[in-house]
Amino acid sequence: MPLDLKMGSVLADPATRVVICCGAGGVGKTTTAAAMALHAAEHGRTVAVLTIDPAKRLAQSLGMSELTNDPQPVAIDGTGSLDAMMLDMRRTFDEMVQEYSTPERAAAIMENSFYQTVAESFSGTQEYMAMEKLGKLLETNRWDLIIVDTPPSRNALDFLDAPQRLGSFLSGRLMKVLVGGGRGVGRMVTGAMSLAMRGVSTIIGGEMLRDVATFVQSLDSMFGGFQDRALKTYQLLQQPGTRFAVVAAAEPDALREAAFFVDRLSEESMPLAGLILNRTHPNLTGITEEVARVAADKADDDLTRGVLLVHAERAATAKREVHLLGRFTSAHPTVPIVGVPSLPFEVADRVALRAVAEQITGRG
Repeated sequence: MPLDLKMGSVLADPATRVVICCGAGGVGKTTTAAAMALHAAEHGRTVAVLTIDPAKRLAQSLGMSELTNDPQPVAIDGTGSLDAMMLDMRRTFDEMVQEYSTPERAAAIMENSFYQTVAESFSGTQEYMAMEKLGKLLETNRWDLIIVDTPPSRNALDFLDAPQRLGSFLSGRLMKVLVGGGRGVGRMVTGAMSLAMRGVSTIIGGEMLRDVATFVQSLDSMFGGFQDRALKTYQLLQQPGTRFAVVAAAEPDALREAAFFVDRLSEESMPLAGLILNRTHPNLTGITEEVARVAADKADDDLTRGVLLVHAERAATAKREVHLLGRFTSAHPTVPIVGVPSLPFEVADRVALRAVAEQITGRG
């Protein structure tokens, strides 16, 4: 039998400062994060929930028209408080540049066309800015619990790699050439450059290459501050006050992704709370698929036959999910698990969120 995940106790524990929901896309991370945040707030904690998902589900379920990069209060029934926000990657990057630079230099950087590209679409920028935003929220000491909803992909743990990725970008061979100073840059873009650099210039254009060089030189002066902040936040993620909740659905691909996340968190020595398995279909009667189908064949009326066949399908689904979960638990026997049954209604408001939270936290 898998260990029970007592998520209610995790959320109620004053020592828990950060809960990070990670998992594959489409498994209910946003709903899970919102439900846990609402539950914790209504049970007395001062909570902030941060979503990285640009979809509007979190705002709608919390009764708000939209979320921004700044915390907005959410109406709750309880003794605590709840603020919600959605990561604005570009604005967070702008604020970081402004913090680590003079106003004049910051303005020049933010007007740079290559900076605008990096701030909005460079691989890893979203994850790096998520880490930056989390660090800023923790620094304010305004909330005693912050819940983070991570990007919907296998790369949801990329924010663990973000500082190293940005460091590799800035320390790469091309970047070292570009950051070498105005005289070298001038030679490159005016024609006295190596064959390799001629090729780069042909591909991306001389003007873009100049923008890249200007951006990297400006960014290089601030990089130490970026790295220091990211390292500090990364270290906070390894502390006992942080708990990772891996979210999955009872489906083969989602559970494979969950196993990937669990293994990766273990490699990074990150504190794992456990697995939240969404949209399960437990067999509530104990009647097996085979028994239900035999009874359906012998039924005298269509209604009884139909009910038994529906139950047979449900029992078959339950059996398949138990088998899938058994494969996961055999490989990860020490990971606590809580199952969240599929609900017969859409989770689109606070009432529905409370129903989800009750399933997540009902065991303590």
